Amino acid sequence: MDRRSFIRKAGLASGAAAASAFAAPAIAQGVQEMRMVTSWPANYPGLGTGANDFAERVSALSGGRFKVNVYAAGELVGPLAVNDAVQEGTAHIYHSADYYFQGKSRAYNFFCSVPVGFTSFEIDAWIQHGGGQELWDEVGGQFGIKHLPGGNTGVQAGGWFRNPIESPEDFAGLKMRIPGVGGEVIQALGGTPVALAGGEIMQALQAGTIDAAEWVGPLNDLAFGFHRVLKNYYAHGIHEPGSMISLGFNRAFWDGLSDDDKKLFESCALATNNTVTSYFCANNSQALEQIKSEGVNVLTFNEQVFKALAESGREVMERMAAEDPLTKKVYDAFLQFRQRVTSWTDVADRAYMNNRASVQL
Repeated sequence: MDRRSFIRKAGLASGAAAASAFAAPAIAQGVQEMRMVTSWPANYPGLGTGANDFAERVSALSGGRFKVNVYAAGELVGPLAVNDAVQEGTAHIYHSADYYFQGKSRAYNFFCSVPVGFTSFEIDAWIQHGGGQELWDEVGGQFGIKHLPGGNTGVQAGGWFRNPIESPEDFAGLKMRIPGVGGEVIQALGGTPVALAGGEIMQALQAGTIDAAEWVGPLNDLAFGFHRVLKNYYAHGIHEPGSMISLGFNRAFWDGLSDDDKKLFESCALATNNTVTSYFCANNSQALEQIKSEGVNVLTFNEQVFKALAESGREVMERMAAEDPLTKKVYDAFLQFRQRVTSWTDVADRAYMNNRASVQL
């Protein structure tokens, strides 16, 4: 049995066990207290603050009946162990990026971001109006988890490099922090992807353990200080055009909620999704200007490099879809909706932005 198959089957077994063993939220004086574990440092811009936003909304809109206690990465469990914590009943909710958990199901990638995939508003359209939520429920249901959107970073930066990337061959031999399918794209081009949580990247760069890194975008990259180590910054890649953040609920806890309370949590999730997405849009520009002022070269992958990355991404996703029927089902649905939605966004949003760039106000 291969490792991925073992992880998947183990996840299915432990998911069933967690559903029966899960402890209900602690109730004191009519207040139900829940534990939410996250993959982010405490109060980290956009991501950590997004988790706090959700917790505050739930408390306010429930009139104080629910209290969500937020645990930053490492406070209760490690940043990449949050899915397991919710699955096993250690926590009630997690706030994370679902492609971290592709070892359980490769289909999880599509509910965060895949190469040349959805932008933030396109993935929202898929989840809310294109059948994406139902597929997400099917994927998470294997592990006893109910998922809801909890934010989006928007288009992510292509990454930080010691030397400029001028051809696809420049990825050969490169050790780069990059997770998910994006990491497999780099591997296909001869590089070595390294999976690290955000808080571990800077130390690895300083130690020379990795040569390059991608994280999120200007706001979060500036907060970690990558510009102090590397000076070549690519403004966008193909790997994460709109990375959706997930709120994952223990299914036993979710099923125990009344219909009204499920609607309350869904409404809070949608509000947090909007708040986080707009926060990144509002703050990335100022952070980018500060990065430029620190002597960083802000670059764009040339057409040859972009096409090589995109083609590699397509090949990786096709292999991924061939691994199991559910991932193939999700991949086919993704492709179908992508064709449907881009027939409009290409002639509307993209065309408008291209034209707007040529107009001075």
